[in-house]
Amino acid sequence: MARTARAVVAGGYYHVINRGNNRATLFHDRADYIHFIWLLSRAQRRVPLRVLAACLMPNHVHIVARPDDDRALSRWTHWLFTTHVRHHHMKYGTTGRIWQGRYKAFIIQDDEYLLTVMRYVERNPVRAGLVADAAEWEWGSFRWRLTGGMRPAICSPAVALPGDWPARVNQPELPRDLEAIRTSINRQRPFGSSAWVERTARRLGIERSLAPVGRPRKMPNENEK
Repeated sequence: MARTARAVVAGGYYHVINRGNNRATLFHDRADYIHFIWLLSRAQRRVPLRVLAACLMPNHVHIVARPDDDRALSRWTHWLFTTHVRHHHMKYGTTGRIWQGRYKAFIIQDDEYLLTVMRYVERNPVRAGLVADAAEWEWGSFRWRLTGGMRPAICSPAVALPGDWPARVNQPELPRDLEAIRTSINRQRPFGSSAWVERTARRLGIERSLAPVGRPRKMPNENEK
């Protein structure tokens, strides 16, 4: 299947994910996580954009960001991931691809849908069974906001979080929300209300992302009916 084009516009909210090649481990020890957080801060100084939420997992990374110009997100992520690869090769004596290659990103409607994605990102280590409470995961924005520890200067939400945010993050998501977000990740489909998704996909020229998942069903011929 052909790839869906990434259309990034200034002022939009985006979920970005990149995984280790063949889902390989990216962060092998504490120092690896600390170095990547340092790279996040350096990337922010080079290409400023607002990061609302982030979570570093052993074999992938989630980021929710709002770029201020159309090219900021691609420039920011390109520097971040390529610089990390050089460090990884130098530290571990590896060669070849470290990340899966082309990161995935989708635009998010600016309201409760944005909070749903931020919650998905910050709840990731709980969902993966790594911790019982999101505050226990040292490598994510949920913990950074609560404690200020290991917090990059870039992670300051451009939206107000509800007062019950800690309880909300630690509550399991509805299956329909998980399915919708994962579909947006896989298809790079806009995430929001049905009308907003269709309107945004047309505006950005990414109507392909709205196509049903999977191959079209084969229509039976006359002898198979």
